[in-house]
Amino acid sequence: MKIAIANQKGGVGKTTTAINLATALAAAGKSVLLLDMDAQGNASTGLGIDRRARDCSIYDVILGEASIAEATLPTAVPGLSIVPSTSALAGAEVELVGLDRRNRRLADAIDAAPAYDFILTDCPPSLGLLTLNALTAAESVLVPLQCEFFALEGLSQLLDTIERVRSGLNPALRLLGIVLTMADRRNRLSEQVVADVRAVMGAQVFETTIPRNVRLSEAPSHGMPALVYDLRCAGSLAYIALAREVLTRTRVKGELVDA
Repeated sequence: MKIAIANQKGGVGKTTTAINLATALAAAGKSVLLLDMDAQGNASTGLGIDRRARDCSIYDVILGEASIAEATLPTAVPGLSIVPSTSALAGAEVELVGLDRRNRRLADAIDAAPAYDFILTDCPPSLGLLTLNALTAAESVLVPLQCEFFALEGLSQLLDTIERVRSGLNPALRLLGIVLTMADRRNRLSEQVVADVRAVMGAQVFETTIPRNVRLSEAPSHGMPALVYDLRCAGSLAYIALAREVLTRTRVKGELVDA
């Protein structure tokens, strides 16, 4: 199952979701590959990949200079591998313009890659060619949506992009679901946003809501997922619950052990 984790807005918990959902799925016994498609490389750093070890990256894969197998690195999480990112990816959008099959570079690379139960792509915070490549290569899209006042404002633009990709490049693409992030039950506005999004999007919103959680924020600085840093914190438990929902929605069987 190929899932793009996308939202053109930054700071919505996209990379945190990519890292911890990938970890939870691996904990369910699934083979998982995470593709870091953001030039900031935060998913790579958050999984403890030293920048000096990123000689071969997703940049090389996109430009056709390396295969996914050649660029893949193991992580400290059993069953979870990553194709890391470097700052070189920042120039890929310009370089892609003149290449053949510029929208399908990632899809072609994945087609030639080893088989995994899940391939998750952490998309950059934009709707440019890199995100377009991720959506063209994916079977479904998971959208992290921050519990803030303008949450729905950018969602319609992303959904329009998904629909355009579906109609022109990838007819099989579907919305896997929207996960509400950074929720604060002590904040009345946050609770109202949750209610509003559920009212508008209905069953497309995951039941699991990811809370604001200090341990989720601390974990990347230690180069590890929150599920490894503190399995029993509220954020880790939420991502375990989200992984269960993802397994159900993708009809991939798996068991997750409660902390």
